[in-house]
Amino acid sequence: MDMVFRGGTVVTSHARFPADVYVKGEKIAAIGTDLTVPEGTKTIDATGKLVLPGAIDAHTHLEFPFNGTTSADDYFAGTRAAACGGVTMVFDFVTQRKGQGIREAVQPRDALCAPKACIDYSFHVALTDLTPAVLEEFADAAAAGLPSFKLYMVYKKDGLMMNDADIVAALERSKETGTLIAVHAENPDVIDRNIDIFRAKGKLTPWYHYKSRPEAVEAEADIRAIHWAKAVGAPLYIVHLANDEGMKAVRAAVNEGYPIYAETCPQYLHFTCDVYKRDDGRNFICSPPMKGQASQDALWEGLKEGYIRTVATDHCPFTQAQKDWGKDDFTKVPNGCMGVENLYPYLLSEATRGRIPYEKVVEVCAENPAKIFGCTEKGALVPGKDADIVLYDPTIPFTITNDKMHSDCDYTIWEGTELSGYITETYSRGKLVFEDGTFVGEKGWGKFVKCAPRKV
Repeated sequence: MDMVFRGGTVVTSHARFPADVYVKGEKIAAIGTDLTVPEGTKTIDATGKLVLPGAIDAHTHLEFPFNGTTSADDYFAGTRAAACGGVTMVFDFVTQRKGQGIREAVQPRDALCAPKACIDYSFHVALTDLTPAVLEEFADAAAAGLPSFKLYMVYKKDGLMMNDADIVAALERSKETGTLIAVHAENPDVIDRNIDIFRAKGKLTPWYHYKSRPEAVEAEADIRAIHWAKAVGAPLYIVHLANDEGMKAVRAAVNEGYPIYAETCPQYLHFTCDVYKRDDGRNFICSPPMKGQASQDALWEGLKEGYIRTVATDHCPFTQAQKDWGKDDFTKVPNGCMGVENLYPYLLSEATRGRIPYEKVVEVCAENPAKIFGCTEKGALVPGKDADIVLYDPTIPFTITNDKMHSDCDYTIWEGTELSGYITETYSRGKLVFEDGTFVGEKGWGKFVKCAPRKV
């Protein structure tokens, strides 16, 4: 049914203004004041609410095989949780296995996702076997709507790591094909050395997860990746940036005119490494780990100043039983935390409290991910784009508890976090999928989004 949202305040990345939003089918048809719409159009009362574009979580790991197990949220549970947090599109990561081509790696994951997804989705491909044939395939993958690839600079013992030569080769090819290279930046050799030292001393509590991967371990890899991107003249996307020195390197490169895109995550903006001293510290184990207060402060400044271009979640939850594998040894804890349902509400709450503008939240959670990854029909309330629309009431107090969440995980690291304001409705391509605390969407509604490559 066609619908019109009346009485709300539309938020873009640059402005807030009272306006009606008319939706025809799955698309936004018009935005303006006192719109005249066809008879029979359903009216949605948005009085007192912000009318926002749906968020795009550019970093999730659903049904993700890792650390000898699989993440707790399958494609249904993960996209359900996303919808209930105002996220209307997710990017999931597909891990290429040895001998696989890029599109070959994606096909079985898409077949797994398509019948379950409640919202729209696309994929980044994590490359682990960068053969000449795979480099050649960059152009064809981009033409198929898959123009973004991730390289791990870590997980050497797991067979995922790419070395400096691989990074340079991928960057060079990305420049030729309009594709984008993303990196998980940490130094694996230093991490492994630190872990060996702590294990020998019996220092195996969660605190030593952070101590084995401190700020310098991430910063060195950030700086190295930026160096190669600058040398090659290719764009670079740094996932889950979490440290002060890396933030400084991003700022310097951007100020020099280089296309360096930094992503951070809500867990790094809200928690510090002190969580690893808690009795439930193992639940916060993710990589990179949360860092010290100076790093958190630097990330907030980078966000406010525009050097952090996106905020995504690295959503990769594991159940309490899975996390308890490492109750006495942090090296046995599956790496990952939840967040897809908390991304938009958390940042919007910080905006309600005056820490950042609402416009900045729309920029980093919707508009920038759409632009950077070529989601041409997403990311903004503009006629012709998909009717991915979120209503947010800034007057609602909300305390995060796991029983209010829609993940399949049995706890949340956000337990007890108090928010100012909350999302009341989420629409995916004009379809209501979340309303007043309840998921009302359906499996299989989400569709694959073919992303456009960058112009060469």
